[in-house]
Amino acid sequence: MLRLWLFWNFAVACLATQPNVVLIISDDQGYPDLGCIGTKPLITPNLDKLAAEGVRARSFYVTWPACTPSRGSVLTGRYPQRNGLYDMVRNDMVNYGHQFSPEEYAVSPEMTLGLDVREVTIGDMLKKAGYATGCVGKWDMGQAKRYLPLQRGFDFFYGHGNNGIDYYTHERYGVPSMFRGNERTQEDKGTYVTDVFRREALRFIGENAGKRPFFLYLPFNAPHSASTFGEGTKEGEKKKGEGVQAPEEYVALYRGKVEDEKLARYCGAVTCMDEAIGAVMEEVEKAGLTKDTIFIFLSDNGGSGNGGNAPLKGSKSTMWEGGLRVPFILRWPGHVPAGKVTDEFLTSLELVPTLLAATGAKAPKGVKLDGHDMLPVLRGEAKSPRREMFWQRRADKAARFENWKWVESGKGGGLYDLTTDLGEKHDLSAEKPEIAKQMRERFATWQAEMDASEPRGPFRDY
Repeated sequence: MLRLWLFWNFAVACLATQPNVVLIISDDQGYPDLGCIGTKPLITPNLDKLAAEGVRARSFYVTWPACTPSRGSVLTGRYPQRNGLYDMVRNDMVNYGHQFSPEEYAVSPEMTLGLDVREVTIGDMLKKAGYATGCVGKWDMGQAKRYLPLQRGFDFFYGHGNNGIDYYTHERYGVPSMFRGNERTQEDKGTYVTDVFRREALRFIGENAGKRPFFLYLPFNAPHSASTFGEGTKEGEKKKGEGVQAPEEYVALYRGKVEDEKLARYCGAVTCMDEAIGAVMEEVEKAGLTKDTIFIFLSDNGGSGNGGNAPLKGSKSTMWEGGLRVPFILRWPGHVPAGKVTDEFLTSLELVPTLLAATGAKAPKGVKLDGHDMLPVLRGEAKSPRREMFWQRRADKAARFENWKWVESGKGGGLYDLTTDLGEKHDLSAEKPEIAKQMRERFATWQAEMDASEPRGPFRDY
């Protein structure tokens, strides 16, 4: 009886002191693509509400200009070059319309590669701290059982383990891609996938709200283009880009307001996702937990097929600001101010340390985290301690140090002063050769640190 009493008091104490966490990631949503920013006719009332009731950051970066490595850093708090997942996990043959047989797919990179099993995720950390942990959406950290969420710190998983999928068939080039737990399922085939994720997110919250603190990781695949074969695709021919799939009722909202049908579908997918986010916010509110829940929203990389990322240069897959700088919102009533916009230098590497500080969970022993707790910065109590950030995507490299940005890539490069040239239009490397040299040296020092860190797969040679 005494044990039961002690356990009950411990559970009550946890509920009183540990906030719930809802961490939302969108897919390929560009830096300016929120209604509250006002540069595009986007309808995102729920994300706008989060921003109005929390802090929006305008100088927030991810660790890689495409999804898999970027999301790996969100989960681990570590640079992709440190956690080992520093390139995409995908099958290149699909670019040419090749439909994999089950036997081929079983031994393909999409099935056999993933986030190194020695890496500790934020799910592991929060579960150890007493949280109910759920992942709903695009996992993208590997599909073999050893890589799936139930083995990576999550109690609940409904979603797809690979990259882009068809929004209705839930297939990737003919292969059914949805999982419930560790098992593939086709139970929702034919239902628009954002609606499926909405339902499962509400299910997870409903089962846990008020009983124990919960962590919901909600990584959408919207508004990523659908990975389906273009009409008329033949074996050996590069597939046609089909763009984003979205329900007609949402696409219709943008016809006549944007330049073409493809962009209308992109915008429609964003608004549909926004409604799903609104439903999650409402479920938390109905449970009386709004003040006790941290909502975080960001995109995994810069926008692609979204009509441009102005005033930023570039898009997804590039080292320009348009590929790396993303929208970010954090709401936690009573702990961060409402309606604040910050230009402090912050990154997705800050997410894990921030959540550890907010929840009281412990960082894993012997694991190097690459970020810091950003709550004092978001509250306006301190300047960001981050002075530098580095990126590498194969031969493409970039670094930011204070206001300086250096890029070296196949798509161009140079040295830019972001305080006066956010669009990276004026290369100052000839005028400021010493600063350009210092940036290259800083990058080399960072690269040496990554090379000297304990090796992780799947790509590193060791």
